[in-house]
Amino acid sequence: MAARRSTADILDAAVHVREAARSAAAGASGLDPVLTALSEVMEYDHASLTRWDPLHRRHTTLAGSYPDDATAYIENRLHRDPVFPVLRSPERGGLWLRDVPGQLLAASPGFQDVLSPLGIEDGVAQCLFAADGRYVGMLNVSTRRPRRAPDPARAAVTLLTESLAAAVAPRSDPPPPKAHVRPGGLSPRELQVLAELTTGRTNREIAERLYVTPRTVGTHIEHILAKLDLPNRAAAAARAVAWGIEASD
Repeated sequence: MAARRSTADILDAAVHVREAARSAAAGASGLDPVLTALSEVMEYDHASLTRWDPLHRRHTTLAGSYPDDATAYIENRLHRDPVFPVLRSPERGGLWLRDVPGQLLAASPGFQDVLSPLGIEDGVAQCLFAADGRYVGMLNVSTRRPRRAPDPARAAVTLLTESLAAAVAPRSDPPPPKAHVRPGGLSPRELQVLAELTTGRTNREIAERLYVTPRTVGTHIEHILAKLDLPNRAAAAARAVAWGIEASD
């Protein structure tokens, strides 16, 4: 059995994770070294770093060691799991498996059909947010062994979220939907919000789809109306339809 590591050892290891994440964010290396360094913070059986694709509404695995079926679940179905709305709150410092209420685990296909058959008993799902509040991806770590309490790795993972978010976030904005230029000088995110306006969704509904706050959506709409010199969101939606811009499914 491996010797129990001290809090100081774990924090030192977290520094190495941060350095690897910064290297990945700068494009100097990939994300595999980040997960390798993370294994010194907390031993795990499986781990992955994924990037959220808001246009196609799926996660893309950038580095990981989960089996294919678990990876497919994380990429295509995790964001619809009943547990996901709980763990994606920006205020939450990660959702550790032992802290998930039993009734929520019972309703979670991710746990019942994916993690449980792997013998997973502990781990953490940590949503990652950019500095502007955008949801950009997730860290998933799973272990077949229950972790001790108190667990200094919990604090270390929380402290690493900013660096991990920078590492998984795209280094450039995604292209605007159905266009090679940006109509009206709108940013890619503003174009996404403009597309959502064509559906008649509320700010809160748009926020849930784009994984931002309703206040952020409201700010984007204000900027859209100002840039396009339009009086209201209905006029903005009409302009989007005229440009052939529509929301993804």
